Amino acid sequence: MNGIKEEFKKIVFDALLIFAKEKGIEADFDAAKIAVETPPKPELGDAGIPLFVFAKPFRAAPALLSKEIVRIIFEGEDLSVRAKKIGEVLAAGPYVNLKMNKAGAVKAILSKIDEEGKNYGTIGSDGSVPLAGHKIMIEFSSPNTNKPLHLGHMRNDALGESVSRILAKAGAEVYKVDLINNRGIHICKSMLAYKLFHEKNGDTPESLGMKGDHFVGQCYVEFDRYLKGEKDKPETAHPEAQEQAEEMLRKWEAGDEETRKLWKMMNDWTFNGVMETYKRTGVSFDQFYFESETYLKGKDEIQKGLEKGVFFRAEDGSVRVDVTEVVGKGRDGEDHEKVLLRKDGTSVYITQDIGTAISRHSDWAFNELVYVVATEQNFHFKVLFYILKKLGFDWANKLYHLAYGLVNLPSGRMKSREGTVVDADDLIDSLHADALKAIKEKGREEEVGNADEVAEKVALAALHYYLLQVSPVKDMVFNPEESLSFNGNTGPYLQYMGARIASILRKAENEGSLPASPEYASESLKAGEEWDLIKRLGEYPETVARAAENKDPSVMANYLYDLAKLFSKFYQQCPIMNAEDADLKAARLALAKATLQVLKDAMNLVLVPFLNKM
Repeated sequence: MNGIKEEFKKIVFDALLIFAKEKGIEADFDAAKIAVETPPKPELGDAGIPLFVFAKPFRAAPALLSKEIVRIIFEGEDLSVRAKKIGEVLAAGPYVNLKMNKAGAVKAILSKIDEEGKNYGTIGSDGSVPLAGHKIMIEFSSPNTNKPLHLGHMRNDALGESVSRILAKAGAEVYKVDLINNRGIHICKSMLAYKLFHEKNGDTPESLGMKGDHFVGQCYVEFDRYLKGEKDKPETAHPEAQEQAEEMLRKWEAGDEETRKLWKMMNDWTFNGVMETYKRTGVSFDQFYFESETYLKGKDEIQKGLEKGVFFRAEDGSVRVDVTEVVGKGRDGEDHEKVLLRKDGTSVYITQDIGTAISRHSDWAFNELVYVVATEQNFHFKVLFYILKKLGFDWANKLYHLAYGLVNLPSGRMKSREGTVVDADDLIDSLHADALKAIKEKGREEEVGNADEVAEKVALAALHYYLLQVSPVKDMVFNPEESLSFNGNTGPYLQYMGARIASILRKAENEGSLPASPEYASESLKAGEEWDLIKRLGEYPETVARAAENKDPSVMANYLYDLAKLFSKFYQQCPIMNAEDADLKAARLALAKATLQVLKDAMNLVLVPFLNKM
């Protein structure tokens, strides 16, 4: 499909050059200015090129210009031959539209899907791969080891994993990394709560029948309640607990053996628990970085920058950098400065990130590094990227912050320390239970096979698709009930459609019916519903490329939903197993087979597990 559109663009561009020569106009435009759109009504054509941008240089109304372009195409021997190969070119107001040669397009699209198999979607119409040769590192998740993964992490994880798969589909070599935030005052708060409430009893996650990350998260909540006391009972508060936690952090940084032993034990509990959740949700990483190992890195680079004059030492002894150029003046109108080393020489968070970025490029020489972090950190990443450029690292120009908005429940915003966060495992368990209940109520246990496994995949589809169908930068509300619906724009609906197509193909195979070859299928597929579906299948490679370029899984999610709806319409209006004759039946089976191939592939890109039966 994209190949036909590209040829259409070239034909119109060549006609514009000829018309410019006729008018004696210097052609200072290029093909990049030509945009191909989809006409609002099918009867207007399958593709359209607006000519508004060319009205001024040609000193002609767009509607008149479109007629002249069509005239030139018809009159030109070479252009007319090229145009006839792809379809009928016509003027439609300010547009030059194309009604594609359906038989040729159907054959080309189905043949490409059939021949390329799993590679379909990666290779463009010109044989190129969009991101071939690109090495992209992507950091996401970055959990704290004082609590389990929650709903916010689920959006981060889904975005990171989905974008990684989309980039790889577009031909990039992708390296996924996770920075584990396993040090700091928040970690010590959980540790202090353990010593206060659990150490004496020798409590462990195993003895309490809990996942390790859930247990440590409980300790974090216990600390906050101990610090603040009971509501309406200020006398039960323990404000000294804050200083005790800070003292524990000082001991940790000094290498105190007892403190480090407790820290390692509780960090292992959390990390192992988080790893279980990663495995459950299909999220994986190529390398883990630990803040306890990286937080001091970057100090040497700051010192080098100070010696080169990139940074400066302030009156209070701290090392700073002027970032006014990238973030503007401060509130008081003065230059905006960022502290890189405190006056006592200790590092701050951005110091760590500077060192970690440099180490990562040494570990794996990426062309681009993508950080999947909430929009709340926009300022931080602007400054980080600016500093790395000032330090002279060429690859700093290829750092990208994939910012995403907050995700909450209909009940409101979540807070970890108050225990109001929606735990990821609990959320998936709840979705799983509801999906299993629906399977049993419909009496589908025997039909689906292992009902428990199917319910788990339905739960993951519901969660991931709901989180990914929204543009990353937007805040969103996750509605569990809506996410599980088998109707509408949901993951379970896509699974249902995939299972339905798989069922049709199994039935055909059992009857001995086979899909036709693309060449023979193209001769029979003439209905409007068939053509609409085939066109959308043909747009898969350009959709992959666009989703990869924008690093936006919602592009793929919207494509999937549209594809599923088009197949549903085709299935309703164009009988497959009860087609008028054997040739038409075989052709429609070929179309169903091609649809299933693309549907399965695209579902994987947005973390929706495929189900053969539902």
